[in-house]
Amino acid sequence: MQSLGRKPLWLALSASCLLLILLEIFPLLRPAVHPGHGPGSSHGRPRWQDAELLQSFFQPEELLETTLPPQAPTGGSCYRGACFDAHKCRADGFKVFAYPAAGSTSEAHRKILASLEVLPYHTRSPAEACLLLLLPGPDGCSQVPLQWNEGKNHMVLTLHPAPCPRSFQLGQAMVAEASPTVDTFRPGFDVALPRLPEAHPLRGGAPGQLRQHSPHPGAALLALAGERGRWCAATANSSARSWNGNCDQDPGGEQSQPGEMLPNATFCLIPGQLPDAWRFLQALQAGCIPVLLSPRWELPFSEVIDWTKASIVVDERQALQVLAALREMPPARVLALRQQTQFLWAAYFASVEKVMHTALEILRARIFGASVHDWLLWNNPPGALLALPTFSMNPQDFPFYHLQQGSRPESSFSALIWVGSLSQPPLKLIHTVAESQHCAQILILWNSARPLPTRWPDTAVPVTVIDGLRKASARFLPYSTISTDAVLSLDAQSSLSTSEVDFAFGVWQSFPERMVGFVTHSHFWNEAGGGWSHTAERANEFSMVLTTATFYHRYYHTLFTHSLPESLRTLADESPVCLDILMNFLVAAVTKLPPIKVPHARWHQEAELSAPGGSGPGPESQPSAQDCINQVVEGFGYMPLVSSRLRLDPVLFKDPVSVQRKKYRSLEKS
Repeated sequence: MQSLGRKPLWLALSASCLLLILLEIFPLLRPAVHPGHGPGSSHGRPRWQDAELLQSFFQPEELLETTLPPQAPTGGSCYRGACFDAHKCRADGFKVFAYPAAGSTSEAHRKILASLEVLPYHTRSPAEACLLLLLPGPDGCSQVPLQWNEGKNHMVLTLHPAPCPRSFQLGQAMVAEASPTVDTFRPGFDVALPRLPEAHPLRGGAPGQLRQHSPHPGAALLALAGERGRWCAATANSSARSWNGNCDQDPGGEQSQPGEMLPNATFCLIPGQLPDAWRFLQALQAGCIPVLLSPRWELPFSEVIDWTKASIVVDERQALQVLAALREMPPARVLALRQQTQFLWAAYFASVEKVMHTALEILRARIFGASVHDWLLWNNPPGALLALPTFSMNPQDFPFYHLQQGSRPESSFSALIWVGSLSQPPLKLIHTVAESQHCAQILILWNSARPLPTRWPDTAVPVTVIDGLRKASARFLPYSTISTDAVLSLDAQSSLSTSEVDFAFGVWQSFPERMVGFVTHSHFWNEAGGGWSHTAERANEFSMVLTTATFYHRYYHTLFTHSLPESLRTLADESPVCLDILMNFLVAAVTKLPPIKVPHARWHQEAELSAPGGSGPGPESQPSAQDCINQVVEGFGYMPLVSSRLRLDPVLFKDPVSVQRKKYRSLEKS
């Protein structure tokens, strides 16, 4: 009888062990539901991804049940197909018109209008627009424009809490609102915006504050939203299983806005009530992982952003158990979450201009149809705003996603040789570049008033002449004749060997998102002048490479033409020395990385110090050279350049071994 009594107990223990093994082997059985994405899908709300950390407090099935977001209403019969006429957008392009302010306006209102004017979708004619934006203001909350048409193809937009109650019927209008409640938000039709402070910058914005991979020794594990814009650090014994809700005042990190301090912690506990929604953006900027207690508001841009990679949602009934659970989270998971907060902050939330651009890009993607790869573009650096659909809808065509896609750049390049007004035809340079085993074509960008040569060198690769339009910015137009991903930008005066070209191209294939060049400049802060300066002096540290001999991806031609403000491109045309600075700023802003320097054996002195195109004196001898970098900084809103001391050399470069063992022998010749 005793043996029979032990048998059921033994079977129960065996079944329990088997269940635990299955849960470890098949992680899909864990109660973590990945949010859907795309128009009409459920909310992109975070779930607790490390559910095993809470098994001590409640059962997995209870966790799954309590973290599912409430279903928002669909807005009755109003959905995108019924309440928005996309025919005009598809016929005439995605054009956006914003109604001018009536009466007095707030600073936030003026920033929104200013940010729209620099976006490529903006138009000043309501007749051309397929989307019309209405911005309620202090004196115009109830005013409806004459072209209202029951709200069809309209969007009512508020980045800040409404100054007065909305007294008109929305009709068929969409709503782009800061932190809308889950009860009123219509997925796939409305757009959830972040709640911004009044002093949020128009463009550029403050960078994220995460500067090290591990928490600072003095930083708390968990910070709580306190009173008057401050945060406090959770206090508990390290051996305690739960937290009693007490906290100490956190001195905070850096000041984000007047009177507001960023939290200095790894995790930030944010209540789910609507008045606390603005804390979410503070946590993102600080690199503090948001831990949301059953939020009643829709997370910003939840239609396209996978918030499971940057935040955590916890049932508010388990608030006191959060601290002990967070202590057990793997460091690799913590680091991944914190890094994603910094990427999302910089890509979509750092300025009013980026917030508006993101909202309109979501609408544009809805109208023209979202690709299955959009989820990857939105949630991986550099972000969807810098992966222009006019270039491609395939992530493999961009220089940023080869690692995620398991692909490699193609093994050929196009040489683009700029011939300036004072330049001779680069016959010798054409021969040298054509001898490279990786060269697919040579394009001559003829910007000279001299007549074209009657004959060009006989080469194994085709040579094509393109009209340079007599302006410097034509160097970076997205020419359809460029057939390869890699572009070797050269000047007619450039002097390189075939070995130098081959080695530099091999380096670029390993870093296709970066610029790989031979001659470098560096930037620095000029205390005496109170601004930025740059120098061509040879030094160990550099932050720019001259485009007179540089490899880069052809996608940067598209970005240069379609994403940079027209004022900056005009600046490059008026002052050609700005062209190198502008291109280096663009690539650094996209990649957050410095260029790469490779060695060169010889270089004509006049080529190294000449402006792009060889049409003038060196950068530091022109009167506007130092002003140029400050004008570009003003246009970007911040300084994106990153300094480096890295130079990549061939294996055995200048080593005292037999020259027969070296692949690039000519690099060491003087």
